[in-house]
Amino acid sequence: MASSRLPVHVRCSVQKPNSISPNFDHFKATLSSAFKPFVREIQQLSLRLDHVDVSKAVNNASVKLLDAFFDSVFEFSDQPLLPSQSNFAPVDELKQAVQVTNIQGEIPDDFLEGVYIRNGPNPLFGGLKSTKSIFGRSNHIWIEGEGMLHALYFSRGHDGRWNVVYKNRHVETETFKLEKQRNKPSFLPAIEGDSPAILSAYLLNMLRFGKVNKQLSNTAVIEHAGKFYSVAENHEPQEINIITLETLHNWVLDGAWDKPFSSHPKKAPGTGELVIMGINATKPFVEVGVISADGKKLLHRADLKLNRCSLCHEIGVTERYNVFMDHPLCIDLNRLIRGGQLIEYEKEGDARIGVMPRYGDADSIQWFKVKPNCTFHLFNCFEDGDEVVMWGCRALNSVIPGPDQGNNKLDWFSKKFGPLKSTDGNVDGLSEDQLVFPRPYEWRMNMRTGEVKERNLTGIEHPMDFPMINETFVGLKNKYGYSQVRDCIASSTSGMAKYGGLAKLYFEEHNTEGEKQVEGLVKVEYHMFEDNTFCTGAAFVPKEGGADEDDGWLITFVHNEYTNISQALIIEAKNFSGEPVAEITLPFRVPYGFHGAFMPMSLQNEITTIIPSLNPQTLRS
Repeated sequence: MASSRLPVHVRCSVQKPNSISPNFDHFKATLSSAFKPFVREIQQLSLRLDHVDVSKAVNNASVKLLDAFFDSVFEFSDQPLLPSQSNFAPVDELKQAVQVTNIQGEIPDDFLEGVYIRNGPNPLFGGLKSTKSIFGRSNHIWIEGEGMLHALYFSRGHDGRWNVVYKNRHVETETFKLEKQRNKPSFLPAIEGDSPAILSAYLLNMLRFGKVNKQLSNTAVIEHAGKFYSVAENHEPQEINIITLETLHNWVLDGAWDKPFSSHPKKAPGTGELVIMGINATKPFVEVGVISADGKKLLHRADLKLNRCSLCHEIGVTERYNVFMDHPLCIDLNRLIRGGQLIEYEKEGDARIGVMPRYGDADSIQWFKVKPNCTFHLFNCFEDGDEVVMWGCRALNSVIPGPDQGNNKLDWFSKKFGPLKSTDGNVDGLSEDQLVFPRPYEWRMNMRTGEVKERNLTGIEHPMDFPMINETFVGLKNKYGYSQVRDCIASSTSGMAKYGGLAKLYFEEHNTEGEKQVEGLVKVEYHMFEDNTFCTGAAFVPKEGGADEDDGWLITFVHNEYTNISQALIIEAKNFSGEPVAEITLPFRVPYGFHGAFMPMSLQNEITTIIPSLNPQTLRS
């Protein structure tokens, strides 16, 4: 589904709950009981410290003791995948890049040189894990898994022909390296499960590794000031070498920013500054920052002073404003301590949209109360007279984190991913299982009157998510948007979100059915794939010097589940429902993932770095 990562970035200063619950008392008692077999080893420790470096011995003994406790108490098991979920399974990292030669059609002459890159979860050690112990059960949820980058390099040879190279590589965060070195699962799942199991996971992960959970850099790839970063909500971005896909270091802005980034920071139109947002499970819950256009300095930082940790996946920008959502999908440590889930969509909770001047503070925010919703992804925001307009893919509930404890995951997700049955647009007419149907939606916030207008932009034929536009128009009024189209039947059957096509939205044109205009809805054009073929990571590639906003192409990875073949398709935006102009068949399977991007750049001098054994003059497509 939509989000990719969960920002459970917990500091040690966890707020004390108002009242200690029986669950918390049970956790303390269970923890004490579990440690009893190791008390004798602790008592014997002092007898082994004579004539040695005490601090080093204590440290080594502590590590061994904690590892012994961990191994004796926690049992890991694999979460099985159904045959219909086979392309969610991880793949091996390639030892070297591979030239791609199987191309049907023609890559256009005016296609840009550059790198198409997509991020996504690729769990270590065979897949996602569950654990059971005396504290209960905990599980990785479906969007967890170490990040892996999948990249296609498009370069022109000296003879003018296209060369295409494929490469993949894990994002090597600190915790990735740690578990890889240990060669076994080492971090306990810390999002979904029984409350005592999650609390013990926080404690033991922190004691053993200094972090409450893993750094899962698996959501998107961004560029700023000529550098490239893998991003997710649970940690600072990791700078990557776009040519080798090597992970370099964390982007911490010289210590001026100590929160994760949201997965979708935005470049401000006109200035090129990068507007970021970070959330945390303890106060301050949400902060906004502005990074200089050269990427060297944090120019502004503001605490939004929210009273809850709203799980916001994306921030919007206009020429003058930052735009963000405060919706009732929340992270709540006190709820967890009381025996509830860490992440929960609060059905009765309020939702609002905040509009803040670029360098504003909490007092400068103008809030607009809107209908409760869960919106992970935005097409765009822009100013239109007195109004700030936001377009996004809106649902009425959240598919994250998933079912409550005790519910069958497959059954729960299968019901949620089914087609919409009600046509009246009234929330009261929808069943509980239909509320995670994302639809393109418009909010118009009048900065002068304080009023807000809301409407659906499309009908109920298809749910849509993972929206994108021509990036040149971020923060400016645009005519077109694109999204992935979820296949309700395939998603419901597998219990995992699958996207069987793409959509092009004409924001300034009305939808029509025959001769009858459908009031309030915009024109939509579809590009649907072959049966049982699904995409991820679609991105817009603008035509250099294009005269129109939709001069360009969409590129996306697709996978045919009948043939088990992965491809990259290039689709002309102006001939959207036509056949792809190029079908690039890949020599390896590319599993489903999250967000993709196209990074324009000259690669003629880089091709030998990507494939050292080949001469660029001999490379041919």
